[in-house]
Amino acid sequence: MSFLASVVKPLAYISVPVLLFRSIANTSPVGRYFWRASVFLGSLVVVSTWGIVLAVGMTLVGRRHDVNYVVARTFYNLVSRVLELEVELEGEEYLKTRPAVIVGNHQSMLDILYLARMFPPKASIMAKRELQWTPLGPWMYMSGAIFIDRGNSTQAQKSLEAAGEEMKREGISLVMFPEGTRHNEEVPTLLPFKKGAFHLAVQAGLPVIPVVCENYWRLYHKGVFGAGVIKIRVLPPIRTTGLTVTDVADLATRTREQMLAALCDISVKVERDEDDMSKDLVESTPEPPTVEISSGPVVTDNAIASIPATPSEETPSETSEPSRSVQSLRPDGSVSEYGETDDEGMVHVRRPMD
Repeated sequence: MSFLASVVKPLAYISVPVLLFRSIANTSPVGRYFWRASVFLGSLVVVSTWGIVLAVGMTLVGRRHDVNYVVARTFYNLVSRVLELEVELEGEEYLKTRPAVIVGNHQSMLDILYLARMFPPKASIMAKRELQWTPLGPWMYMSGAIFIDRGNSTQAQKSLEAAGEEMKREGISLVMFPEGTRHNEEVPTLLPFKKGAFHLAVQAGLPVIPVVCENYWRLYHKGVFGAGVIKIRVLPPIRTTGLTVTDVADLATRTREQMLAALCDISVKVERDEDDMSKDLVESTPEPPTVEISSGPVVTDNAIASIPATPSEETPSETSEPSRSVQSLRPDGSVSEYGETDDEGMVHVRRPMD
């Protein structure tokens, strides 16, 4: 009895904040976002920790390059059910081409889910060195991931050359993100491609397989983490046989154009309400030009006004009585008679006395 209590009691204490958090998530969009993000990242930590143990065992039996496939499928099967996020994969048969350089678009951390769904057997991933210190880092390292120091081009080039030789020797594919960084906007688009993946493909004589994940802005962006279906399309392999280094730029451009066309085709069209369209119309309408009118200085009983003198203007004599001399104070405190100007060409006029 005491043993049962020792197990149930901690679970009861843990369940209280979990249930409270869940209830808040059901009533608040912000709470829902943080709840779902916590479940996603928590599942990632649990699966990647289990993946470290799995990597050790699979390495011992000579199946190191299948670790990513097993861990990825485990993560997808868990998270897709808990968060109700399904990934539909089109063109999966093209991923059987091996070895190859697989290139995909990169939007956010949610890309881990689409990678988990499409990751083929005998494949590894190339990632920036900073990912070594994330929850994914340990099992990525154990599973043969290639980490690139983007700040050191010489070392990065050596890593690519070594990767190409290993890919041909072991018959494995490599997954890369040619955009180089995350890019998540409401309108489907792609950043300019970096050429590292295409240099690797050309030098090793390997085909390039484009993988396009639809724009999922409607499901995930700042403050929003919804449920639904995400579409992925795998495009036919692009052969690199006979290409040289001079063809790399053209290869990158052609691949990007194909991926962008597919991205726009499979992404859900964003419907905008009339209020948003009216707001954009107002913001896009140019305002009429404004003319700034300089008002003269305000003259008070105790203030002295200054007006510029021009050669063509004449001061009417009615402004003063003959018996009164019009005077003004200079900046140095001296008095100037009417008609005198200071060093800046200004005529000083004093308000007529009542």
